[in-house]
Amino acid sequence: MNDRVLLEVDAGVAHVVLNRADKLNALDGAMFGAIVDIGERVTARADVRAIVLSGRGNGFSAGLDASAFAAIGSGAGLGTDGPTTHFGLTERTHGIANRAQRVATVWSQAPMPVIAAIHGVCFGGGLQVALGADIRLVAPDARLSIMEIKWGLVPDMAGMATLRGRVRPDVLAGLVYTGRIVSGDEAVHIGLATRLSADPLQEALALAREIASKSPHAVRAAKRLLAAAHASDDAALLLAESAEQDRLVGSPNQIEAVRANLEKRPPRFVDPD
Repeated sequence: MNDRVLLEVDAGVAHVVLNRADKLNALDGAMFGAIVDIGERVTARADVRAIVLSGRGNGFSAGLDASAFAAIGSGAGLGTDGPTTHFGLTERTHGIANRAQRVATVWSQAPMPVIAAIHGVCFGGGLQVALGADIRLVAPDARLSIMEIKWGLVPDMAGMATLRGRVRPDVLAGLVYTGRIVSGDEAVHIGLATRLSADPLQEALALAREIASKSPHAVRAAKRLLAAAHASDDAALLLAESAEQDRLVGSPNQIEAVRANLEKRPPRFVDPD
């Protein structure tokens, strides 16, 4: 295990930190591996009720490491473990995704809510990692870009899947075709980010703590339904609502939520199995 990504868990909140500050948390092979490894481990934990993603230092992530583009420019190609003469990007190594896409889908498919705290630069692959989160809090002076076109590439780290429905198609087209950099304020306006924050990390941690204080079974059910809302027709979604509610009504955590409210005390929820 390397130290490219740090993890701290406290009172149900996991804080995952991209830890390559000297390179603006650029994504190299070790970073890819660490994000996937920590992501899969932390999202499998029953005691984790919410996750915060952040970047150490002066930015969230500058995207793919410059050495990777140098390798491509030399004709060597690129794999997530370094230069290679074989791309193999269409190979599905992590369910419906390849390894590069897994750095985003590990968060979008997490059973608990994920919040990204964005400051400084958030470019290319770094933005696609953040797009895997449910909520993105962004500093007003942050700089975000779907930057792949600069290098003659397209967003391929689950970017097209995570951007779908968040940014108006014609606006998204302009961003993808040009790689234009937008401010935190514009990112919120067009749908790349959720809301502005003068201190995204502290607000993200506070929001995560609030979520962690709710029934984890209800929160996880809500995340499943929110995901289904994008992929299901009305009939399937209505049935999914009923099925989730049927499992919650009368369950220990649901009864505890009612009792805690009536007794005006903090609830004492149990973690999912």
